[in-house]
Amino acid sequence: MSDNSAAWIDSPYADLTVRAAPMPKPGVGQLLLEVRAVAVNPLDAIIQSNGTVMYGWLRYPVVLGEDVAGVVVETGAGVDDFAVGDRVVAYAMGLEKGRDAVSESGFQAYVAVDASLAAVLPAAIAFEEAAVLPLAISTAAAGLFEKDQLGLDYSRLGNAAPRDEVVVIWGGATAVGGNAIQLARAAGYRVVTTASAKNHEQMRRLGAEAVFDYHDPDAANRIIDEVGGSAVAGILAVATGSAEPCLRIARATGATQIAMASPPVSFYDQPRRRGLSLARIRLFLKLGTRTALLQVRSRPRGIGASFIWGSAIATSPVGPAVWGGYLPAALASGSHHLYPEAHIAGHGLPAIQGAIDTLRHGVSARKLVVTLDHAPTGS
Repeated sequence: MSDNSAAWIDSPYADLTVRAAPMPKPGVGQLLLEVRAVAVNPLDAIIQSNGTVMYGWLRYPVVLGEDVAGVVVETGAGVDDFAVGDRVVAYAMGLEKGRDAVSESGFQAYVAVDASLAAVLPAAIAFEEAAVLPLAISTAAAGLFEKDQLGLDYSRLGNAAPRDEVVVIWGGATAVGGNAIQLARAAGYRVVTTASAKNHEQMRRLGAEAVFDYHDPDAANRIIDEVGGSAVAGILAVATGSAEPCLRIARATGATQIAMASPPVSFYDQPRRRGLSLARIRLFLKLGTRTALLQVRSRPRGIGASFIWGSAIATSPVGPAVWGGYLPAALASGSHHLYPEAHIAGHGLPAIQGAIDTLRHGVSARKLVVTLDHAPTGS
């Protein structure tokens, strides 16, 4: 085992800096992975842009990164389902409150991850393909299945009988949306979603029975007509600005819960530096106003609207059901598609900052992945 290195963020708003890092030690129920591929997420860009606004518990310097794929090089106490040499994909939890934002974060050569949030990869799946999954599928699962979100039935995930209940997913082409389509279908629900026209066929391949263009000002009404008299089990609002049309759909269809994976504003619309600015003031005023209006308009009608926190599945039965009970077999059979498509944005830890910068400019229906050089790509 070689020495460890990481892409550090030394202070709020700073660029990532690659240098040596302590070698993580897997704790009880953990795996130590030699990382072969990482994906970047909007969360990484938002933390870098927002400083301490959202993740105020972080004590810099820290390491970002949630999506990892690699090889098990050591197992902690109590781990029975994994062995040294296993190829796995995993959700790195270091940025969450109470976790180690150095040893448990993904942008490094070696990382400690929870075995309960990891899955063995079939030999045919390359590391860079698998790295797109962890945060996206975990957030989708939290939104669909957690009791304080849509609370859908996942008791027979992957083997569920078809139901006549519909799940509406606004933003199906997003990483969270594409995985939510597949999880909802695996739980037996019908899915109606939105995406730009170029992604409609892909949404159908993932399992949506109907897809509407969110650019269409009449999209919400078209979804209401499509649902007809069927019961709507819940609505997942993924894309920025999706809460308003989803509330309209809920009022018209009788849905009582909206789970929101995105804030009503884009956190990229602010300068990446300390201090107040006109752009930052406007952004947070807009955030507060739109969030308050959503609650005012939803609660009197008996509609719950809540924000999803993807890491919630780590401490609930949903995590083991998805990561242990569903995902390994679904990946082996090919029934769960690796979505979105991986796009290699560079090689080696120094490439991660460039990938985050590219993400800020907008990426559609693909995930930016950086490969690491322990071994040949996909081995």
